[in-house]
Amino acid sequence: MVNRAHTGQALFVAGLLTLAICVGENVYAQESPHGPIRYACASCHNTETWKLRKDASFDHAATGFVLQGQHTSLQCSSCHAGLKFAKASSDCFSCHTDVHRGELGTGCTRCHSTDNWRVGDMVQKHQLTRFPLLGKHATLACQMCHTNAAQKLFAGTPTVCAGCHRSDYARTTNPNHAFARFSPNCEQCHQVTAFRWGTGFTHEGTAFPLTGAHRTTACADCHTTPAFSSTPQQCAACHQAAFASTTNPNHAAARFSSECQSCHTTATWEGARFDHNQTLFPLVGAHHVQQCRACHADNQFAGRPTECVACHRPAYNGTTSPNHTAGNFPTECATCHSQTAWRPSTFNHSTTAFPLTGAHLAISCEQCHRNGQYTTIPSNCVDCHRSNFNNATNPNHQTAGFSMNCTECHTTSAWHPASFNHASTNFPLTGRHATIQCQDCHVNGNYQLQYTDCYPCHTAQYALPTNPNHVLGNFNHDCAPCHTTTAWLPSTFNHATTAFPLVGAHQTVTCNQCHRNNQYQNLPHTCWDCHATAFNNTTNPNHQQGQFSHDCLTCHTQSAWHPASFNHASTNFPLTGRHATIQCQDCHVSGNYQLQYTNCYPCHTAQYALPTNPNHVLGNFNHDCAPCHTTTAWLPSTFNHANTAFPLTGAHLATSCNQCHVNNQYQGLPTACVGCHLTDFNNTTNPNHVARNFSQNCTECHTTAAWSPASFDHNNSAFPLTGRHVTTPCVSCHVNNNYNLTYQDCYQCHAAQYAQPQNPNHVTLQFSHDCTPCHTTTAWRPSTFNHDLQYFRIYSGKHRGKWTSCSQCHPTLGQYQIFTCISCHEHRQSEMDREHQNVPNYQYNSQACYSCHRNV
Repeated sequence: MVNRAHTGQALFVAGLLTLAICVGENVYAQESPHGPIRYACASCHNTETWKLRKDASFDHAATGFVLQGQHTSLQCSSCHAGLKFAKASSDCFSCHTDVHRGELGTGCTRCHSTDNWRVGDMVQKHQLTRFPLLGKHATLACQMCHTNAAQKLFAGTPTVCAGCHRSDYARTTNPNHAFARFSPNCEQCHQVTAFRWGTGFTHEGTAFPLTGAHRTTACADCHTTPAFSSTPQQCAACHQAAFASTTNPNHAAARFSSECQSCHTTATWEGARFDHNQTLFPLVGAHHVQQCRACHADNQFAGRPTECVACHRPAYNGTTSPNHTAGNFPTECATCHSQTAWRPSTFNHSTTAFPLTGAHLAISCEQCHRNGQYTTIPSNCVDCHRSNFNNATNPNHQTAGFSMNCTECHTTSAWHPASFNHASTNFPLTGRHATIQCQDCHVNGNYQLQYTDCYPCHTAQYALPTNPNHVLGNFNHDCAPCHTTTAWLPSTFNHATTAFPLVGAHQTVTCNQCHRNNQYQNLPHTCWDCHATAFNNTTNPNHQQGQFSHDCLTCHTQSAWHPASFNHASTNFPLTGRHATIQCQDCHVSGNYQLQYTNCYPCHTAQYALPTNPNHVLGNFNHDCAPCHTTTAWLPSTFNHANTAFPLTGAHLATSCNQCHVNNQYQGLPTACVGCHLTDFNNTTNPNHVARNFSQNCTECHTTAAWSPASFDHNNSAFPLTGRHVTTPCVSCHVNNNYNLTYQDCYQCHAAQYAQPQNPNHVTLQFSHDCTPCHTTTAWRPSTFNHDLQYFRIYSGKHRGKWTSCSQCHPTLGQYQIFTCISCHEHRQSEMDREHQNVPNYQYNSQACYSCHRNV
């Protein structure tokens, strides 16, 4: 039977022991043999025996080290040598000897798994290194490249081709790589992805790309020596024999250029064509169908003349109508002949100094070119038409001394009728002049008149008038200002063309009222000259005493002397308000019109001295009364503080003037807040403005409406507040009244939160201190990282819901730049190779998968 008292006592002791172990130093009892541990004893032990319970349900994943693979079948003591479990390390090398002697680092999981120590997918793992295995490299045994693989040493293996293939390079004789000094970079000719060493060399990347028949020519035909770099690129270097043996035409005798591509192509040597248009003599017209030998006799190709006469001299000499030789015609045949045919020929007389027009077009060449004379033919009309010029009598050209330039009156259409355009002279004919006979002016056949004004012909008419008398008035001999060519009378004179246009009352005044005694020259044209008497006799106001300007137009008009008006707005003192209604003498006392006042004070000195609230004199107010008073009335007065350097707003609007302007102090007052509110600044303790060295620009927190409550716009600082920061009390961040913080990232305040996460471990993985890519100011959790936006889509597309942890794709802890596709998509390589046979740049590795399937 079970002793209940013993059982109860045992339970009590076990519970006390458990409590003692958990509480530690706070209860004097037996210490835990495991050292400090955060798991309850009952998780593994019971009161019947201290040994591990058979049904113990200890969750090893809670320690941060998940048991997987062969770790799940090991005894605890295999890893935990003593009872101090907390001392066990999670690093592989703490239990497993590093056979690689530290060469490959401590990340064993990059190659090994907990299922089996052996590596079964080394090809896939190798794709994550600096030397992915491609082509035949993927089928080689590791020791072929890693010569120290038996000692488990893999580091230091070269990644360049020459590191392993130097012997292949040296023993290759077709072609001899070493002798030809080929580049040791094998990839220039050999394909890494190929399963055979065969060459993939292409001539396209050289200075001599192969085209036409060159593509099918054996290498040895051009590269006759093992030295490939010294092979010439000029055609003649290989085709000199063909050049020398060609006889139709004979290239050597004709001294043809050795630039074969001028006529030949790489497609074939035969069927060469020469483009004559690239020479100095392009072939056109009949030249185009001529045989080469017709011009290039005896294989003479170089130095051939390009002038027509060189080939067509017989045709030139044999022509008699007209005779080219006798006529000393130019040997530039193209002037009359074309390259299409020698006949018919044409000559364009318009290209000469004498283009043919009118009757000249219908006459035969020999009428002008007598005796085959085609050179030095005169081009002036009189040279052919002198008899016509000499025989003309109406008028007589010789007697009148007419110009021998017949075109002034005659045309090439016909000698008669002739016409003369008087408008081309200095005296165009208008009005009556256009209808009178030539001899009316050109008396006795005198056509050399040089008259440019009316007087020489109209002297008698000039002397006749008496009102006004032209002679006594010394009128201008140019009659045109008053008379016209249509008729001498009636005559008109436009006074507007003079320096004194007539307007107003001047228009009705008779000429002799101003022009007395026929005085028309040098008359004055200012008002004073005629109206000095009216100026001197005026008494209201007295113009002389007031020293008025002699410019009468200031007050008077040309319509009438009375009434007169003066526009005060044209002075420095325009009249407004009451000023506009007062009498002139109220301001211009004793006829003083020379006042220079520009402000109110000289007239309103008494009003300036009267006020006491505020006192203008003690306050040294400006003598310009306009800021407060108007010309309408002296009172009531107003002052707009907005026009000063300190506009009034908020509570300042209701403050009386003397609260700020103490003792009538209106000059030099401060405009900064602290000038009046320094006491408020110094006495503020929450927060203490002085201790915290706050800015004395009060507007950052206070307004003119009221000193309290104050507010500070954190958005104007280097750290705008958003999310939870908006509702966080100031003292939570500004501890001990420290308001001079310069933090600009999250870490300064959230270092503790940064250190807490284990999946992933921010500290171990050296995550950025900028928390914003995953966290927001609204809440630290839940955190988000947008893998779809920045990298591969895992929250959308075909991978949504297909994974549970980052390590499924990122097998190396902490190295997120390393990823694998093949661990989940386990295709057979042979199967993938077959499916991707025609896919460019295909490789069997994760990076290659991602390059094509990045948006699945």
